[in-house]
Amino acid sequence: MRVLFAGTPSIAVPALERLHRDHEVVAVLSNPDRPKGRGKRLEAPPVKQRALELGLPVLQYSSLKGEARREIAALNPELLAVFAYGKIFGPKFLSIFPWGGLNVHPSLLPRYRGSIPIVATIVNGDTVGGVTVQKIALDLDTGDIILQKEIPLEAHTTTPELEEQASVIGAELLSRAITELENGTARAVRQYEAEASYCRKLSKGDGRIYWGLPSVMIDRMVRAYIPWPKAHTFWRGRRLQVFETESAVQERDGTIQPGTVVGIDREKGILVQTGRGGLYLRRLQLEGKKPMDWNEFINGNKDLVGSILGE
Repeated sequence: MRVLFAGTPSIAVPALERLHRDHEVVAVLSNPDRPKGRGKRLEAPPVKQRALELGLPVLQYSSLKGEARREIAALNPELLAVFAYGKIFGPKFLSIFPWGGLNVHPSLLPRYRGSIPIVATIVNGDTVGGVTVQKIALDLDTGDIILQKEIPLEAHTTTPELEEQASVIGAELLSRAITELENGTARAVRQYEAEASYCRKLSKGDGRIYWGLPSVMIDRMVRAYIPWPKAHTFWRGRRLQVFETESAVQERDGTIQPGTVVGIDREKGILVQTGRGGLYLRRLQLEGKKPMDWNEFINGNKDLVGSILGE
């Protein structure tokens, strides 16, 4: 089957590699290069970079309209295979593909439809994540499910760690789903709408820590918001990013304001009072400085204990 693969970020690279090995990829569709860094130099997305290394033709369009559709149709693709491309496909574009399209979504659909399913999985404290291969439908993430696999989460799983697992599993499931379509053995299961949930896009402000929340919720935020928007607070007017934490079960002292740095544990880190329980800060970065482990940080900022974060 002649496949057009569409993807952009690094999470989609293993899927491209697997399809290149197992199927006939006629071309790779990826988002345009974007300026990056202080010099704003154009940088190719990871999928494009890998596609060129594999010797595959790469297509990049700002819009999937007339000219783009004509050029893609000229390749005579039979199936559209998608993993994190970053744009919604309209009916005219989908009509190019006789076999329609398959999309890899890193959640257990219909749970967490939308753009940040991995972040939502961690923020909400789920013990199980997953990957779904679904038929592409006009309404976002509503297509019939072809294959699905659960991913058990560890207590301290971060977004990059779950992305890495989802990328490998998604690659295997996508290749298998295409094979099943070719063999006529694929089984499509409709999503149960009553169980559907959605996740919204993140903003930079979502990373700000509100110390009145329970420590377990703040710990989830820290793990979920890597690499962006990064969990952060403020200390004496300077931004303080927090990269690693551990929730502490302790009785709430109503006389201590949430955000107060109450002490140091020589094994666990810097202890901060929250709205429920305490939170050990284990790795952090003060504005203008490099990221540090907690013990290195406290050596250079001994007046941190007793201060209040977030003010």
